[in-house]
Amino acid sequence: MAYEPVWRAMQAFTDARGPDSADELWLVEHDPVFTQGQAGKPEHVLGAGDIPVVQVDRGGQVTYHGPGQLVAYPLLDLRRLGIGVRELVQRIEQAVIDALAGWGIAGERKEGAPGIYVGGAKVMALGLRVRRGCSFHGLAFNVDMDLAPWARINPCGYAGLAVTTVLDCGGPAHLDDVAAVLVPLLARQFALAPIDADAPGLPALARTAA
Repeated sequence: MAYEPVWRAMQAFTDARGPDSADELWLVEHDPVFTQGQAGKPEHVLGAGDIPVVQVDRGGQVTYHGPGQLVAYPLLDLRRLGIGVRELVQRIEQAVIDALAGWGIAGERKEGAPGIYVGGAKVMALGLRVRRGCSFHGLAFNVDMDLAPWARINPCGYAGLAVTTVLDCGGPAHLDDVAAVLVPLLARQFALAPIDADAPGLPALARTAA
């Protein structure tokens, strides 16, 4: 899917939700796009070429989304869960570390650089926004994607940062296989139970609701 309609839908969902609204997890594979965070510096886009650059309202610098990358947007009421942003980041990162471990891959955090790394190369990027106590935006997990566009930016604001994919690290190649592992792990981190998104009343964009 194109990036901007999903982003606008996340904003609308967050603005419209009430204290009893169910938390949701949206899974998507985006068309090629560079997204620049609120504090993003233009010099970190080295040469976008034919890939659009979209200025967005999440934290962080510039990142890339494209085919072969699983993007997961946890739309959570943090007040109801009783957690803050730092804990939200840690729990998302832990779910990805646990997923990688299941495939025999050692995922690691880096101090001051949110996301998950394998052998120093970034495999999962993370950018979030909290509005009215509710989170949107989320994580981008490189599963089996063309890494060439990453050379057009300083990923997450770091010049020369290496990036990798789950497949290159010895894991699965298909997004559905990764999602099948990641979704329950994310749900467990927040003590939530995944419910089929085909349930009546859920937005068409939401594949999984928690």
